[in-house]
Amino acid sequence: MAPAIAPTVPTPQRLHLTIQGMVQGVGFRPFVYSLATELGLVGWVKNSTQGVSIEVEGLRDRLETFMEQLQSQKPPHADLQTLEADWLMPLIGYSKFEIRTSDSATSPGKSALILPDLATCPDCLQEIFDPHNRRYQYPFTNCTHCGPRFSILQSLPYDRPNTTMGRFQMCAACQAEYENPRDRRFHAQPNACPSCGPHLELWDSNGQVLATSNVGAHSHAPLTSAPLTMTTEAIRQGKVVAIKGLGGFHLVVDARNQAAVQTLRQRKHRPDKPLAIMAPSLDWVLGHCQVSKAEIQLLTAAEAPIVLLRTISGVDASESIAPVVAPGNPYLGVMLPYMPLHHLLMAELGFPIVATSGNLSSEPICTDEQDALKRLSAIADLFLIHNRPIA
Repeated sequence: MAPAIAPTVPTPQRLHLTIQGMVQGVGFRPFVYSLATELGLVGWVKNSTQGVSIEVEGLRDRLETFMEQLQSQKPPHADLQTLEADWLMPLIGYSKFEIRTSDSATSPGKSALILPDLATCPDCLQEIFDPHNRRYQYPFTNCTHCGPRFSILQSLPYDRPNTTMGRFQMCAACQAEYENPRDRRFHAQPNACPSCGPHLELWDSNGQVLATSNVGAHSHAPLTSAPLTMTTEAIRQGKVVAIKGLGGFHLVVDARNQAAVQTLRQRKHRPDKPLAIMAPSLDWVLGHCQVSKAEIQLLTAAEAPIVLLRTISGVDASESIAPVVAPGNPYLGVMLPYMPLHHLLMAELGFPIVATSGNLSSEPICTDEQDALKRLSAIADLFLIHNRPIA
């Protein structure tokens, strides 16, 4: 009688992956962490100056599933342009899966791609309008799905110390979110809250501080109330306000106010070129412009572009755009609010504003508040600024 043959026991293997493309600043490492742990794999993932490196150990079939799902289930903003796989021996014997410290930003051949800034996601939007949330009315709320990316990046790889958020030390609550693999702010580099993050100030045209939101970590009052309330009141009065956003300054006026828009044109030396507007909501756009499904998708996309839309004639004049916004033009350049500050501002105003680039005609846009004060003091009556530097 032949001896029984023992069944073959599957042998774990080691797989190294090098991925290039849009894989930094999109929640890719947290996604890899979750996927690996769900499949029972061990190893690590880290950013590099070229993209993302991954090393995993486990059974061959699970490693192959891991590779397939990396591509089929990737975060919505991720784009894997190349994936190089190397099967290695011997096993290292990792005991868990972890997110490791990124490769040095001084290593050669920097080629990682970084997303542009992303419009506020629905979850963050809900938080800033929830009076019971600790980020209620906080204009710098973000997570791995939204917020600043390119505008805060100083060097690769995309890690907090390499961004302008490096100067803001996270409080215990934000740090706990940042380190929790099940939290949507897991490794969200711009993560912040009123206790530890950037704040707003309202300046006059001489740089004097009129109001600040930096009132302390334990206040129960909305931290943006004073600068934001004074800003909206100034816009209602026909004033020109320079507002520091994600990537630079906007010059803002009430888009319904013919005299205010004309004043902005005269001061900016832009006599007749159409001006872009920011609408308070998609419903407002649908009531004032002819909008296709494709245009709705563009307006509400994470990139938040300005979309050229044909206006609807015969709309109530008191609710329409001043003719001087786009003289003799049947189209309007329209965008929706795309950062928490915009959403808070537009929710308070409830009407469209002109939001044009913060510069004199032919000059580059202002990105720094001191530079803006020098160059725009003859244009803007007030400056709504924040202390998160734009890189």
